[in-house]
Amino acid sequence: MVDTSYFQKEKIFSLKWFKSYALIAIGTFLISAGYVLFISPNKIVPGGIYGVAIILHHLLGTPIGLTALCFNIPLTLLGIKLLGPKFGAKTVVAFVLTSIYVDTLSYFYGSLPLVPGETLVSCIFGGLLIGIGVAFTFKAKATSGGTDAIAMILQKYTRLPLGQLMMIVDSTIVLLGYVAFGDWRIPLFSWITIFVLGKVVDTAMHGFSYDKTLFIVSDKHEEIRDTIILDMKRGGTFLHGEGMYNHNSKQIIFTVVSPRELYMLEEYVHRVDPEAFIAVLDAYEILGKGFKSLTEKVESK
Repeated sequence: MVDTSYFQKEKIFSLKWFKSYALIAIGTFLISAGYVLFISPNKIVPGGIYGVAIILHHLLGTPIGLTALCFNIPLTLLGIKLLGPKFGAKTVVAFVLTSIYVDTLSYFYGSLPLVPGETLVSCIFGGLLIGIGVAFTFKAKATSGGTDAIAMILQKYTRLPLGQLMMIVDSTIVLLGYVAFGDWRIPLFSWITIFVLGKVVDTAMHGFSYDKTLFIVSDKHEEIRDTIILDMKRGGTFLHGEGMYNHNSKQIIFTVVSPRELYMLEEYVHRVDPEAFIAVLDAYEILGKGFKSLTEKVESK
């Protein structure tokens, strides 16, 4: 059964409904501005339906927005038929608005890049602008259509991971840029844009955190626990483990600290137990007591 809880509808004309559609309107405008001002004039092909539309625009002179719309409508209908209601009204509004914005901006602005002769700058700032727009659209629980549908349909029949399929589809479209224009710089610049876009979306959706996640395995776990709780005023969790070599019972400390606290804790652990094992990971996002409130994040959506 298809889980459609993520795509649940807000009450029409409620504050949350207005907020969602405002995010879609702003997000799709930013996406369109990125394509018109930076990406299309430099023949950058950053995957997706708009990558195909940009190729056709430069080869045949077709309008980018209208071309993308002509691809998105049948793909969305096919996706609904094969996958069920995974593509809600907000996604339809998002890809229609994007198409309208792109062709309207192209009509009034023209086809020259905002920064002539600076393709690398255009890659970076185009990816930045599109990434922010995509994040706004995602926050409204919508997408701008495109290769998402292709990847989901392929997943239904291949059982490959969705992320891997999206990379394959987008990379194929990027390579089409080389076939169409015969210039290896185009796919190279396009991959830079895709990288920047992905990083911006991740940061905009989840925030940026310098905090570190620690897993500490030590026989002196009680002394380390006291330092974390009493001296550093942090919390943590004991995880019960077993050594793989001799099957001895182990207490594993799981905690999250700041970079400054990490240095202090490592120094203390070394002093009380030089044989301790510490794994340090970047904490992508921390939600809960002592950090950003989970309730606040969910309710702010």
